Amino acid sequence: MRAARLVRTAGSLLLALAAATAQAGAQKEEDLADSVRGALAAAIADSRPVRPVFATGGERLAYLKWLGEMSHRLEARIPEPQMRVELIETAYYEAKRAGLEPALVLGLVQVESNFRKYAISSVGARGLMQVMPFWVRTIGDSDPRKLFHLQSNLRYGCTILRHYLDREQGDLFLALGRYNGSRGRPEYPNAVLAAWKRWQYSEATVTVAGDPEIAPARPRKLLPEAPARNPFSPQRLANPS
Repeated sequence: MRAARLVRTAGSLLLALAAATAQAGAQKEEDLADSVRGALAAAIADSRPVRPVFATGGERLAYLKWLGEMSHRLEARIPEPQMRVELIETAYYEAKRAGLEPALVLGLVQVESNFRKYAISSVGARGLMQVMPFWVRTIGDSDPRKLFHLQSNLRYGCTILRHYLDREQGDLFLALGRYNGSRGRPEYPNAVLAAWKRWQYSEATVTVAGDPEIAPARPRKLLPEAPARNPFSPQRLANPS
């Protein structure tokens, strides 16, 4: 009996530790129009390599400076240099490809998984950006193991966040709520905003794989221009709707 209690206690502790490694909420599985599903599936399937293309030597130098700074900031969480640089380069590529700021993506990864590649949340979300497995069935090839692959996870996460931003007409507060499964509540957007600020830096402007349609020189704005619609305004966070 005592041995059984010890086993149950150890199991409970392991479950608690596993849940503590990731903070994802429950993304809601929703019916998608065929056109939307097709566009998302096409975005996921594009397998072009991670290869920034620089118009000038100055842009390349600026990117390398950014890469070095991000690597320095991430060193405490990922001591192995090659793994660290690979994550940062891939996050940059996938963020630009989806029209997102790399600092936003790195901040979201920090909040969701604290940069743990194999994190699993209590609701089953997986990997760095804590993607729910139903997305693989909906817009992928039905192999959820891909969510533990670095580029695949970041590809899914960035594509999904871009989809939610488009759906919410650029309202980052509501888009992040959809991503986390807590739409309308301020806690998660506040956490991502705080992390986003920690990763901000004067970035190089580059294109990805030479395709301006995938990575425009000026990424689409994440926030509406009108101050009253700023998703992170104090009034909005105090009274989300």
